[in-house]
Formats: sequence, C-alpha cells, structure tokens
Amino acid sequence: MYGVTWCGDCRAARRFLSNHGVEFTEIDIDKDREAAAELVRRVGKRAVPQLVIDGEWFQPYKPGRGLLEDELRQRLGIPLD
Repeated sequence: MYGVTWCGDCRAARRFLSNHGVEFTEIDIDKDREAAAELVRRVGKRAVPQLVIDGEWFQPYKPGRGLLEDELRQRLGIPLD
C-alpha cells in the first residue's frame, strides 16, 4: 500500500486490511522519494492510498465516498460480513 501517515483514507485502508487479516507492506511516499515518483509514473498523481493487487494498481477510495469497501472485498476475495 502506498500511503502517508497523516492521510485519513490511508488509515481507513490500513484498518480494513488489518481487520480482515490481509498482509500488506506499506510504503510511505513522504519518506521514500523513489516510491513517490513511481506512484506518479503509474497513476499520474500523488493520490493515496494506492494498492497494488496482483500487479494491478487500485485506488481504494473516491473523494466524497471514502473507502470502497465492497470493491476491496471483491478484489481481495473477502466475503461480506
């Protein structure tokens, strides 16, 4: 997960992944300039959080909607509660 510590949507994504037992590696783009540049190359902007799932980049939130839990569940194979 590409993210930053101060981002509310990143915190929500972290919490979702942790609560569902999904192992992930977090890359803080504020601390890793190469990762920030990679993010911009891949998605065209510094929008976080960004997940890379099976090689596919995915932005798990939409402004105004928040975390896209249903889409995350589908992409990660997590059944509905």
